[in-house]
Amino acid sequence: MDFGEACFWMKKAEKILYKKTGKRMVCGTLNIEIDKNYNLEGNLEIIHKEEYGGDQEVYIKECEVLGHKSYIIRTDKNMSENFDHPYNILEIISDVNFREMYKLQDGDTIKIIIK
Repeated sequence: MDFGEACFWMKKAEKILYKKTGKRMVCGTLNIEIDKNYNLEGNLEIIHKEEYGGDQEVYIKECEVLGHKSYIIRTDKNMSENFDHPYNILEIISDVNFREMYKLQDGDTIKIIIK
């Protein structure tokens, strides 16, 4: 999902994201590459496609990025073998624009804690 596409869907789901997380999310995602594949499982929130007018379920898992409560998101498509991103790429949403706040550049190393 490119920046424009992520932002488009996040705007559509803005109210339900707030309801599920209590946070107003920055438009777009921060994609983090990790050393191994990560299967999203365990304590997940689900945004049903009917809730935001989309065509896929969206799964949300809490994490912490650079000390900020954030969320890993994956769609049905990205939970299957017909994915946009491999399983070692985590798409992160947050109420923080990490690139601006921390002057992040592609290839920077950051700390993420998955709850």
